[in-house]
Amino acid sequence: MSEYLVNLKVNNIAVSVKEGTTILDASKKLNFNIPTLCNHPDLSVAGNCRVCVVEVKGARLLAASCATPVSEGMEVFTNSEKVRTARKHVIELLLSEHNADCTKCFKNGHCELQDLASEYRVGDHVFIDLVKSKDKILDISSPSISKDDSKCIRCQRCVRTCEELQSVSALAVVKKGDHQRISTFMNKPLDEVVCTNCGQCINRCPTGSLTERTYLDEVWNAINDPSKHVVVQTAPAVRIGLGEDLGYEPGERVTGKMVAALRHIGFDSVLDTDFTADLTIMEEGTELLTRLKRALVDGEKVALPMMTSCSPGWIKFQEHMFPDLLDNLSTCKSPQQMFGALVKTYYAKKKGIDPKNMVSVSIMPCTAKKFECGRPEMRDSGYQDVDYVLTTRELAMMVKQAGIDFMKLDDEKYDSIMGNSTGAAVIFGATGGVMEAALRTAYEIVTGREVPFTNLKIMPVRGFEGIKEAKVMIKDVKPEWAFLEGAELSVAIAHGLHNANELMKAVRAGTASYHFIEVMGCPGGCLGGGGQPIPTSPEIRQKRATAIYAEDEGLPLRKSHENPEVAQIYKDFLGEPLGHKSHDLLHTHYKERKRY
Repeated sequence: MSEYLVNLKVNNIAVSVKEGTTILDASKKLNFNIPTLCNHPDLSVAGNCRVCVVEVKGARLLAASCATPVSEGMEVFTNSEKVRTARKHVIELLLSEHNADCTKCFKNGHCELQDLASEYRVGDHVFIDLVKSKDKILDISSPSISKDDSKCIRCQRCVRTCEELQSVSALAVVKKGDHQRISTFMNKPLDEVVCTNCGQCINRCPTGSLTERTYLDEVWNAINDPSKHVVVQTAPAVRIGLGEDLGYEPGERVTGKMVAALRHIGFDSVLDTDFTADLTIMEEGTELLTRLKRALVDGEKVALPMMTSCSPGWIKFQEHMFPDLLDNLSTCKSPQQMFGALVKTYYAKKKGIDPKNMVSVSIMPCTAKKFECGRPEMRDSGYQDVDYVLTTRELAMMVKQAGIDFMKLDDEKYDSIMGNSTGAAVIFGATGGVMEAALRTAYEIVTGREVPFTNLKIMPVRGFEGIKEAKVMIKDVKPEWAFLEGAELSVAIAHGLHNANELMKAVRAGTASYHFIEVMGCPGGCLGGGGQPIPTSPEIRQKRATAIYAEDEGLPLRKSHENPEVAQIYKDFLGEPLGHKSHDLLHTHYKERKRY
């Protein structure tokens, strides 16, 4: 964008903005709110919903403010009678084709179209109701995403999200005019196309057309069944997102209140996915060092760079798009699935509970976790390791359904055995967090010293740049790691599948050389996951990231290998990282999937 300033008036108030600024953004500078439906800060401009129209003095037609750049001397009116009438008619037209059974909609109270209909007091049926003539196609084939065409307003946010942010293009616009709709390749069900289940389309859908598949009733039934012992685990990013749906501003940490709420809801054991995040670092870090030793000392041909395997959306993307690089993935299960395998073996034995009477529930910022828990590989405990996955949004619903005044709860702590964790585990929720946690531990294992960054903050791997790179010099190592003396460990981090796609193409082509790569499927990492509170904008992602790092710095232990419960589980049950027991329970394999 040019630095040249353009002078204009919005509602008779003068303002100067950079050349190329849209009317929408210029109006925001003066705190004039213009409604939008197709526009989103993460996506390209579409200008197809026309809700954001404004009047420009001297122009014959109303202008779409999201798609119209300012010009010198322009006079804009955002609230004239002509504008208000046009917006109201646009909303009425959208409603004429929209299944407006709002009281039964999963997004009731969180729907942008519903908000606008209320704001503009749209109640009369000015236009012919076309809902009955439309096919109400409901696709619930996916374990993660529900697609209801009868609620779609064809804003195309989902299409742009899937193409621009995720490079997947599972959704596309088909047909024209009155017959236009959002469909999949060959109109196949979502579970038969290249969908990674990331849920980013859900986060940007303004209506209830795209929502997560919910398992709330199943979880409530398990809680109310006296024969079942229901264990719940909570992911790192949930504690910095949950508050947004329960009365707090973005960036508030609600860890203690969340634990208290889960106990009030009726879960028998409240445990922390962060425990197995620490365990993941022990397994994954050992795996990386083992691969490096085999390559540098034994001269073996080893799949390098090694890539993280925590994000199930990223894993499925790799299975579809880059099956030739599957061997580069760490064999570690995600922390969720490690937890599931251990809760029905180690934890059940410790507590004297028959695992067949256990129900394992995960609270995740991620809709892809709903798919992951059903993968056939995830049954190493002898049962389905994780039975149900709920999103952060669904947990907020449970809190409300239980009649809990969340803001008045006293803070409580996680239960023991798989409830203790470190700051390194918390930062798994932000892009670069897994890499930072791994470097904190791996460097200290190899050298006996803390990683040489102030206060353990490895700043080069932090931030929202699409692809980040960092190098760590290793020197003065312990004798058993002599082969790494003087080595420069080269790492890369990508978040969002578009960035992952670009990074993988470079790795495949041999134009990028690294030892270790972290990929998170969602923009910003898990804190921007498809199951997080809506909206999730760049500003909100930044506030969540700030909260995650503050949580890390406030904990007494900040390195995964210092977690006493992790040391105990190796002593009592697993033996050692990459040992026989951990191989059986904590590691897995991946498979090539069709692209079309």
